[in-house]
Amino acid sequence: MTRLTKSRFALALALLVPAAALAQTAPPHVLPDGSVPPALIEARKHLLEAPENMLTFHNMDQLFQTRPVPRSGPVAPLARADVALPEAVIGGKTMTEDQWEDRTYTSAFLVMRDGKILHESYRNNTDAGTHYISFSMAKTFTSMLIGIAVGQGAIRSIDDPAVLYVPELKGSGYDGVTIRQLLEMRSGVDYEERYDFGAKPSIAAQIFLNAIVANKERFADMAPRLGRKWAPGSHFNYSTLDTSVLGWVLERATKKPLADFMTQNLWQLLGTESYGYWLADGAPGVGRELNGMGYNATLRDFARFGQMLLDQGRFNGHQIIPAGWVQQATAMIPNADPGTPPPPAGVTNPFARSGYGFQIWKLDDTGAYTALGLQGQFIYVHPATRTVIVKLSFFPEEGTPQGDTALEDTLAYFKTLDEWKGPVR
Repeated sequence: MTRLTKSRFALALALLVPAAALAQTAPPHVLPDGSVPPALIEARKHLLEAPENMLTFHNMDQLFQTRPVPRSGPVAPLARADVALPEAVIGGKTMTEDQWEDRTYTSAFLVMRDGKILHESYRNNTDAGTHYISFSMAKTFTSMLIGIAVGQGAIRSIDDPAVLYVPELKGSGYDGVTIRQLLEMRSGVDYEERYDFGAKPSIAAQIFLNAIVANKERFADMAPRLGRKWAPGSHFNYSTLDTSVLGWVLERATKKPLADFMTQNLWQLLGTESYGYWLADGAPGVGRELNGMGYNATLRDFARFGQMLLDQGRFNGHQIIPAGWVQQATAMIPNADPGTPPPPAGVTNPFARSGYGFQIWKLDDTGAYTALGLQGQFIYVHPATRTVIVKLSFFPEEGTPQGDTALEDTLAYFKTLDEWKGPVR
């Protein structure tokens, strides 16, 4: 075996250990000097790679520092009306829903309509108690937490400049950027979500290696060092760094770690059936929650969050998100500015010229929107049919033909489910 192959083999083997043994066999996250063990650094570097991502995506607490988000109180029940889902027609070929799940690298899949579970399934050594990584669906969670903080008065207005809450941003490209512009990914800061590694890694790659992989710095530490590329508010530029700054603002405004604020003001009010947890970029007292990509929860609890979005922030007898915030957050702005040329021939990513709200994507012109995570994570809401879909996947890496096809095939079946008339109510 090559050194790389050995590293990947060891990672896969470690993640196949039975759950009861994990607490005794999991590698330590830090050495006595506070550094991350070299083997763990190598494992973190390869966590997105197929086929190991089938395992890594639901074992992230074995790879990273975490911050718990405990549940409390009675579980909010989810009614059931289990039915057979319609067939999928993909590329002119008809297949069963079960075959579609296999084709689109599914680990867990749930469909609700009118608050009732119509379908729930698990694959690849997962079950109802398995916690899955959200990746960038975490951005939508961050948006809802900002809305709660605004409703409580901890954040006076989303038109406040971020520097009002985080003075460390003074003099940087983020100086003068409002919370609204961060929510909309229109900060204008000179940052590109492009992961080029090698001798001269891109800024995004530097953050990945230094903050996420090695925990040498915090994810948001790069923010005060960057300049400005566009006038704030003038250009859409997808940026996990913008979301990380939102987390920093939230922490300062509420005077609480993000995980604690979420526990008290969102997760426990949802009546979740299990805890959640955030990945962190360092040990307790040092690192912060990776609020742009690092939330982990069970399939049904992600579905409860989706149902809350559908019902305008209300769930389990509580108005959890202030009335009007979800509507405001899902009032989409086109992310392709006037005059932007169309994508190159062959590029079919439906989000390339879509719309963006407050850390959430417009999907089409039917009013559907989705929290979207790297390599196939979805909390999809279709208000017109009161449909909520959660799909937790392990797509091949984005930009590969297999990954692009999996995305297209997923969205095609979502459309089929929207148009499906069953079940009879």
